[in-house]
Amino acid sequence: MSKVNRNNPVRSGASEGLYSLMEFEREYPDDAACLEILVKRLYPNGIHCPRCQKITKHHRETNRPSYACQNCGHHEHPMRGTIFQDSATSLKLWFYAIYLMSSTRCGISAKQLERELGVTYKCAWRMFKQIRSMLDEDGDGPQLSGRVEVDESYYGGKESNKHQQRRRSSNRGPVGKTAVWGAVEREGRVLARVMPDTSSFSILSNVRSRIMPRSTVFSDEARVYRNLPRLGYEHGRVYHSANIYVDGDAHTNTIEGFWSLTKNGIRGVYHNVSGKYLQTYLNEYAFRFNRRKSLGRHNMFAAFVERIKKTA
Repeated sequence: MSKVNRNNPVRSGASEGLYSLMEFEREYPDDAACLEILVKRLYPNGIHCPRCQKITKHHRETNRPSYACQNCGHHEHPMRGTIFQDSATSLKLWFYAIYLMSSTRCGISAKQLERELGVTYKCAWRMFKQIRSMLDEDGDGPQLSGRVEVDESYYGGKESNKHQQRRRSSNRGPVGKTAVWGAVEREGRVLARVMPDTSSFSILSNVRSRIMPRSTVFSDEARVYRNLPRLGYEHGRVYHSANIYVDGDAHTNTIEGFWSLTKNGIRGVYHNVSGKYLQTYLNEYAFRFNRRKSLGRHNMFAAFVERIKKTA
């Protein structure tokens, strides 16, 4: 008879996963455990009481997701100001939704969350939107530097499926498509932003604000990048129109690979994304991409949970 404890399965050491469902269930068995972990995450040094003007010991209130100061009785609500505020959904379901979103390579749809969590589609979509709102890293960390690839792309329906009259192009790109611009460090971080258009003013404004001066910028032959040397950047380019995709160290394969990853993910998982919410989807894919080489015990679920913060 096997000596394995079937009631306490352990993830195989040969597994590529860093965080299994069984491990999630052991750490987050119910709402109380989820709330306790949330408190430790938001108050690493203890809960500060505004009345006592110091960190005091707080006790969990019975049947309420809040804590009371042992000295003055002030109530502290850990979920206030977070993505969980004003939600009647179980806190464990919230964390399970985060686990599902973080465990997939290309994302998970709100419809699948609805089926997995047993909630309405409206509730699943709200959870989906709130969790994704934490993943915007636009203001986090330093600017890109070193060897940086830049490129613009368009998201929308296939041109071959459109009427000939709707295939016109302008400085805003193909009709019916949303313009995006991205930059990626070689072996480093990526950022992707939805753009109002692909004019020189819009593109170069993002280059100057998001890429450090004296960096080496690689691009294709687009005319908007011809002034990069005047802005203090080293510039290398490849001429795709001449079927030249690599010229020495110059290429844009990394950023184009990211575009391919996001477009295939959106096409396969979500099928269609409106321009209004496209930025949030790009944020999610960039968040995963920037942590694709995480080491040790750090895993994507922990990275998602670390983004939970209180707003003012």
